[in-house]
Amino acid sequence: MAAFAVTPSSSICGVCIPTACRLDARDGVPAPRFLHSRKQAKRRSSTAWSLRAGLWDSLKSGFLNTNNSTETVEPPSTPIEDEEPIPEELMLLERTLPDGSTEQIMFSSAGDIDVYDLQALCDKVGWPRRPLTKIAASLRNSYLVATLHSIIRSSETEGEERKQLIGMARATSDHAFNATIWDVLVDPSYQGQGLGKTLMEKVIRTLLQRDINNITLFADSKVVDFYKNMGFEADPQGIKGMFWYPRL
Repeated sequence: MAAFAVTPSSSICGVCIPTACRLDARDGVPAPRFLHSRKQAKRRSSTAWSLRAGLWDSLKSGFLNTNNSTETVEPPSTPIEDEEPIPEELMLLERTLPDGSTEQIMFSSAGDIDVYDLQALCDKVGWPRRPLTKIAASLRNSYLVATLHSIIRSSETEGEERKQLIGMARATSDHAFNATIWDVLVDPSYQGQGLGKTLMEKVIRTLLQRDINNITLFADSKVVDFYKNMGFEADPQGIKGMFWYPRL
């Protein structure tokens, strides 16, 4: 069962979550062209132990409540074999532009992303900046990084193409029960075409395929309805999201 929490933040675009994808121009260190080439987190095989419980029960990590009694669930005696998740690449649509060139919108969960391209995308949606080094670290330490790219091929010059990052979402996870989705953003010129919804659906499906069932996110009040329509709930089962802030 998906959980949903709302937190105050800066203004965002129609399908984005205002989180750590905020870059900072104060980063004076010349950052090299950084391609996010992290080793993707491993998932359990089909023989892996599966805990099917409610949100709150599964958060207890190892206990199931059955008929008001608490039963300890033991892990399997045989070692769980890990397998490397296969990155997915999928063409979402293809269309001919007015100048005769061809555009393809590609989804990928491979996680390869240039931080300068990401910085440009964040600028387009009006997110505040953060240091490029921190953005690179957030990508490297994410469990899943999904992207949308526009690939335009010229009708006049064979082999000539232009690739542009137009969307991204990432998730962190404990690799077992829980995942939190962050930094969902779509280029404003590509909004209103269902790409944000498709991106979210693909991220959620990927997490579910890896047997991660508790999926949470944080959203600006302007996009709460967008996520509610996708099945997210605010405070399910009375569970409250809480935040710690330093008291100055």
